[in-house]
Amino acid sequence: MMPGDSNMSSIVQRIARQALVTFRSPPRVGEAVGKSFLENHSKLKSLMTEVRAADLKLIPRRAEDSSPSQLPYHSGSPPVTYMHICETDHFSMGVFLLKSGASIPLHDHPGMHGMLKVMYGKVRISCFDRLERTTGSSQAEPPLPPAQMGALRRSVLRATGEYTEESGPCVLSPDRDNLHQIDAVDGPTAFMDILAPPYDPDEGRDCHYYKVLTDSEVSSTEQKEKEVWLMEISQPPDFWCGGEPYPGPEVCF
Repeated sequence: MMPGDSNMSSIVQRIARQALVTFRSPPRVGEAVGKSFLENHSKLKSLMTEVRAADLKLIPRRAEDSSPSQLPYHSGSPPVTYMHICETDHFSMGVFLLKSGASIPLHDHPGMHGMLKVMYGKVRISCFDRLERTTGSSQAEPPLPPAQMGALRRSVLRATGEYTEESGPCVLSPDRDNLHQIDAVDGPTAFMDILAPPYDPDEGRDCHYYKVLTDSEVSSTEQKEKEVWLMEISQPPDFWCGGEPYPGPEVCF
């Protein structure tokens, strides 16, 4: 690619460059966050705030063409698709597209940072944190068969909020808002997503799914800081993610 190519100065390219700078040497879990990381993270968040669907050449989907399939698992069209933009050892970047009424179930991001920016439509994001198992919990352990007790995770519902293209990014870190559920609201939606480092089961960064066992209604925007019990489950059979081509500017390093 020639240096004068407009792709080199596209906001998508600038976001990718800033993500690489930000996450090349992120703080380790439990380490104090340094000034340099905070400054670079703030620059990345500012760039993500600016990006819009047109910058990625995304055309908002129509609701009538975008209702989730009610067919069995892996039949029909997927409720969620992913456009791959780029991936390095330090981060991955792409776009998730959710059909009307679709959800990305409650899942985690082990040891990872993340940033999510809505491109069109509206999403509801419910964020949870894992808590250490200690005495004095306000929630008694649910009565489960012994074989399932090991799948229990004591957690807290930090916040539930709705995001549109006018909203700033939703941000997660290894120890804050690391588990979340994402629901399409009032029609199809799409969001740009950065994860750092990328998922890698060989490095202990596999995606795990959960369900809420206590009486927390995760769609309520009124509940915050509510302690809950989560149980790790297999990937829900009504959720799967397909792929489709990314139409926007190429990213180069």
